[in-house]
Amino acid sequence: MNLRSIDLNLLVVLDALLDEAHVSRAAAKLNLSQPATSSALDRCRHLFGDPLLERGKGGMRLTPKAETLRDPLKALLVGIAAVVDAPEEPLSEIRQTVRITTADHPGIIVAGPLHHALAYSAPGIDLVIQPWHGAPAALDSLARGASDIALSVFPSIDEAAFHCETLLDEHYVVAMRRDHPAAEEFSLDRWLAFPHILISGRGDTRSPLDDQLAALSKARRVGIVVPSFLMVPPLLEGSDLIAMMPAHTLPSDAAKRFHLVPPPIPVRGFPLHLAWHRRRDKDRAVQHVADELRKILTGLEA
Repeated sequence: MNLRSIDLNLLVVLDALLDEAHVSRAAAKLNLSQPATSSALDRCRHLFGDPLLERGKGGMRLTPKAETLRDPLKALLVGIAAVVDAPEEPLSEIRQTVRITTADHPGIIVAGPLHHALAYSAPGIDLVIQPWHGAPAALDSLARGASDIALSVFPSIDEAAFHCETLLDEHYVVAMRRDHPAAEEFSLDRWLAFPHILISGRGDTRSPLDDQLAALSKARRVGIVVPSFLMVPPLLEGSDLIAMMPAHTLPSDAAKRFHLVPPPIPVRGFPLHLAWHRRRDKDRAVQHVADELRKILTGLEA
C-alpha cells in the first residue's frame, strides 16, 4: 500500500464511523454533511477491501474486519496528534464536548458544580452525562471512544489501558423522617420493623445488605424500589419508609429534614473512582474536566 496515497482525514472519518456505526451520527460528530460522510465510507471500503459497516437487525453493524481496525486506528490517530503537537490552546478557546459516564450517584453531586466551574474556566467545553450500565459497559465505552470519562466504582481495571484513581471513600447512613417511630431508641430490630427504600437502576429487589442480614438470620421488607436517589427524600418525608443511602447523595439540608443515624450493623462503604482511557492522557479538555471533578469530589472529604 502506498502511504502517500492515503488521506489522513479519511481515517478520522473512519474512526467516527466505527464509533457510531451510523453515517448520520458520524457526520454530526464531525460536523460534516451526510453525503460527504457516505462518500468517505465508500473510499474506506475500497481502501480496506471490506464493507466495514453492513446492515443488521436493528441497524448498521461493524464487520469483523472493522472490529479489528478500531483500536489500532485510535492508537494511530493519537500518535499522529502527539507528533504534530499543536501549540497549547488556551482553555477559554477550547470548543469540545466531553462525555461522562456515571451512575445517579455521583452524577447528582457533580453535575451542577461541574457546569458552574467550566462556565468560568472553559466556557467552550460542553458536557454530555451518559447513563450508567455497569462497570464493564463503561470501560468498553471508554475503550471505543464513545465516552471520555467514567465516574463510579471499578472493582478491577486494566491499568495499562486505563487511568483510574480514587476520589472519595463513601459511607452509608440511615435516613428517616424526623418524627419516625424508629428514631427513638434506634436498633437493628427497630430498623427492620419498617419497610425500606431500595435504590436500583436495574430494578433489583435485593442488595448485598440483604445477604448480610440473612447471615444474621434477619430479613427486611423492601417497600419500594426506585431508580434514583433524587426520589428518596420526598418518599421519606411522607411515610414510615426508611432508606440506607451513600452519605453524599443526601441533600445539603438533610440534617434538618431527616433523622440520620449510622446503620445498626457494620456496612462496608465503597471508593468512588475517576477513570479514562490512556489515549485521553493528553486531551486538554478531558484532563481539565477531570481536574474539576477531582476538586469537587475531594473537597467533599475536607
